[in-house]
Amino acid sequence: MDAHVNCWGSNNNKDKSWRGVMLLAYQSLGVVYGDLSISPLYVFKSTFAEDIKHSETNEEIFGVLSIVFWTLTLLPLFKYVFIVLRADDNGEGGTFALYSLITRYANVSVLPNRQQVDQQISSFKLKLPTPELERALYIKEVLERQTAVKTFLLLLVLTGTSLIIGDGILTPAMSVMSAVSGLQGEIKGFGTNAVVIVSMIILIGLFSIQRFGTSKVGFTFAPALSLWFFSLASIGIYNLVKHDVTVLRALNPVYIYFFFRKNGIQAWSALGGCVLCITGAEAMFADLGHFSVRSIQIAFTTVVFPCLLIAYMGQAAFLMRFPASAERIFYDSVPGGFFWPVFVIATLAAVIASQAMISATFSVIKQAMALGCFPRLKIIHTSKRLMGQIYIPVINWFLMVMCLVVVATFRSTTDIANAYGIAEVGVMLVSTALVTLVMLLIWQTNIYLALSFPVIFGTIEFIYLSAVLSKILEGGWLPLVFAACFLLVMYTWNYGSVLKYRSEVRDKLSIDIMHELGSTLGTVRVSGIGLLYNELVSGIPSILGQCILSLPALHSTIIFVCIKYVPVPIVPQEERFLFRRICPRDYHMFRCIARYGYKDVRKEDHHSFEQLLVESLKLFLKNEARDLALEAGLNDLDVDSVSMRSTNARANSDV
Repeated sequence: MDAHVNCWGSNNNKDKSWRGVMLLAYQSLGVVYGDLSISPLYVFKSTFAEDIKHSETNEEIFGVLSIVFWTLTLLPLFKYVFIVLRADDNGEGGTFALYSLITRYANVSVLPNRQQVDQQISSFKLKLPTPELERALYIKEVLERQTAVKTFLLLLVLTGTSLIIGDGILTPAMSVMSAVSGLQGEIKGFGTNAVVIVSMIILIGLFSIQRFGTSKVGFTFAPALSLWFFSLASIGIYNLVKHDVTVLRALNPVYIYFFFRKNGIQAWSALGGCVLCITGAEAMFADLGHFSVRSIQIAFTTVVFPCLLIAYMGQAAFLMRFPASAERIFYDSVPGGFFWPVFVIATLAAVIASQAMISATFSVIKQAMALGCFPRLKIIHTSKRLMGQIYIPVINWFLMVMCLVVVATFRSTTDIANAYGIAEVGVMLVSTALVTLVMLLIWQTNIYLALSFPVIFGTIEFIYLSAVLSKILEGGWLPLVFAACFLLVMYTWNYGSVLKYRSEVRDKLSIDIMHELGSTLGTVRVSGIGLLYNELVSGIPSILGQCILSLPALHSTIIFVCIKYVPVPIVPQEERFLFRRICPRDYHMFRCIARYGYKDVRKEDHHSFEQLLVESLKLFLKNEARDLALEAGLNDLDVDSVSMRSTNARANSDV
C-alpha cells in the first residue's frame, strides 16, 4: 500500500495569457540575454585586431559581417528558438533536462534505483510516439542493453556541464574586462595595468555580494538590459546612416565565399572571433524553466536579434570609414558626447551578464549534486519566495579566485576570447547530440529530418570548433583544463555513488533473518520512532543489523528513510513521500522514500523534515486503516451473501 504526501515545494504556474507572455518576454531580457547582449563589445575587435587585416576592397568587412549575420540566424534563431526550445522537460531546459528526459524514456541511468512506481508521478508523462514506435523501441533497447552507451551518454552530459561551469569563470572575466577596456582610449595614462586592476576590483565586489542573493536587485536587470539593447540599436542606426549604408549588402552569403577565397587559412582562423557573436545562446534553453517558450521566442525575434544585427551593421559601417579603429571598435563608434552614459550602461550590462552566469553555475552544480554527480556542498537559499535562487559559498569563492587568476594572467580580452569560444561551441555540440537523440527516441520525427538536424547544425559547430581549437596555445587550453578537472571530479563521484549503492544492495538483510528474529528483532523495543537513513529503495539495509548488534534497544517504530532524486524537474507536492510497510504489521517497520526532482529545492532543516515525515506516516496509517476497514466490510458482506444463499437452498430442498 502506498501513500503519496508532500509538504513543500510546488511548480509555479506560468501565466499563459497574452499579457503574461509579454511580461515574461520583457523579464527574460535581463536574465536570458545578458551574455548574448554584450558580444558587440568584443566580436569585431577579436576578429579584425588579431586575424584579419583590412584591405581597400572592404571584402573582409563584408565577409565577417555576413558570417556574423548567418551565424546569428542559423544557430540562435533557427536551432534554438525554433527547434531546441521544443525539447523541454516539463518546461525545464538545459543539458540535465535533456538527460532527464532521455532517462525517463530509456533506463540509461548508471545508478540502479529506478522503480516502476516512479512512473506514476504525474510529471513523468511517458508517451512513446506511435508512427516511429519500432525505431524508438530499438533505440531504447540499445541504450538500455549497452553499458558502454550508458557511460558515453553520462560522459557527454558531464562534459557539457563541465564546460558550463568553465563558462562561469570565463564570462565574468571576459565581460568585465571588455567593458572596462573602453577607458583606455578615453582617460590618458589608463593602460593595461589599470584595466586589470579595475576589472579585478569589480569582480571582487560582484562575487562578494552573491551571499545576499539577486532578489533585491533582480528587478533592475530587465530595465537595464532594455536600455542597453536600445543603445546598441541607436548607435548602430547612427553609424549606418552617417558612414556607409552599403554594408547591408553583406546579408548576401556570397560574401562569405569571397572572404574565404581571398583570405584562405586566415579566414578560417577568424571564425574563432566570429563565433563570439553567439556566446550565451545556450542560455535561451538553459533558463527556460524561469520563463516560457513563447516568451523567449518573442523576446529574441522582436528585440534581441534585430538590435544585435543593427549593432554589428553599424560597427561594420564605422570600420568602412575608419579601418584602423578595430581595437576599440565599439567605443570609438559611439557618437561624441555619449561615451560616459554608454560606458556606464555597458559596464552594468557586463555585470548583469556575469551575474546570470554565476547563478546558472550554482544551479547546474545543484542539479549535478541531485543526480549524484558532484560532491555534496552547503547550499544557502537566498530567497524565501523564489526556490531557484541559491548560493553555494565554496563554488562562489572558487569562481572568484579563478576569475582573478584569469584576468591577472591573460591581461587581454583577446586570449580570453580564444578560451571563451571553445567553451561555448562545446556546450552547443553537446546539446545538438542530445536533442538528436530526443528526436529519434521521443519525438514523432521522420528519420531523415531528425538526422538533418546534426548534419546541418553539427557541421557548422564542428567548423567553428576546429577554428577555435587552432588557438589552443593562445588561451584555448584554459576551458579544456577546467572541463577536464570538473569532468574528473563529477565522474569519479558518480562512480563512487554507484559502487556505494551496489554495496548496500549486496549487504542488505534477507527477509528470512527478520522472520527468525521475530517482531522484537531479538532485542528490547522501547517507545519512540527511529529513523535509519540509507540509499536502498527496496530490501532491508544492513545498518539495521549493525544497530541490533551495537545498541541495547531499538525504537518500537522503525522507518528506513531514502532520499531519492527522480528524473523529473519537480515532484508535485502531493506525491513527495512514498510509504510502504516492511514485514508483518507487528514489526512496526516502514520504508519512506522522499522523492525530489533535479530542480526541487530542499529548504527544510532536519527537525522540520522529521516532523513532516511523522505527519506523513500518520496519514499513511490512517489510509491503511480505512482500506482494511473497507476490506473487512466487503468480506462480511460476502459471508452474509453466502449464508443467505445457503438458507434459501435449504428452504428449497425442504419444499
